[in-house]
Amino acid sequence: MTEALVNTYTNTNDIQLIRMEYVDKTAHLSTQPNSLNELIDLIYQAFATNDVDIDYVSTIMNNYKGNMKEWLPYMKFQPNKYTRNLVNGGNGKFNLMILCWAEGQGSSIHDHTNSHCFMKCLQGSLIETKYAWPNDENKEEQMRIISRTELKEGQVTYINDTIGLHRVENPSHTDTCATLHLYVPPYSQCNIFDERTGRTNEAHVTFYSKGGQLTKNE
Repeated sequence: MTEALVNTYTNTNDIQLIRMEYVDKTAHLSTQPNSLNELIDLIYQAFATNDVDIDYVSTIMNNYKGNMKEWLPYMKFQPNKYTRNLVNGGNGKFNLMILCWAEGQGSSIHDHTNSHCFMKCLQGSLIETKYAWPNDENKEEQMRIISRTELKEGQVTYINDTIGLHRVENPSHTDTCATLHLYVPPYSQCNIFDERTGRTNEAHVTFYSKGGQLTKNE
């Protein structure tokens, strides 16, 4: 499945033509990255255009195995919050980061500001709960759960705003969890939602570290 970052295509024939054109441009790319650097190189090549081949990106994220030696510079846990650690900024086209979840930590329910979100569990396991968008911003009501899925080590999931909203949490009270996230395009703010009422607030997202180094705010 191929989607454009900017344009929305409603004609099925147009979608097929765009898909084939993009696949032709990326057919030569490997689907088996053997290291984190190789994965980053393939992501750069995949985003040489403004289209996102969701199937291809999901495949290379899934096939990437990696090891703790590669992840260690970005494995930064905090007892009071989960951390977002930038691995590569993608020249403004994407952000690749490792999120570190201490025991029992989780995110708010949030959207992705029209961005594609790929997530791979590197260590431990996590729970992803997907929610439907609130029906009416002026009507307070419990948010509806679409699905609740356990993502185990090595597994990949994908979401965008047309699918819904989600919350991610580490269900373990004894083990930490680490996840690899790819956002296309990157974003610096998103909306968070109150599960009981559907009310929304804007939240700014920051990095705990970049390239393995703590940011100035930390």
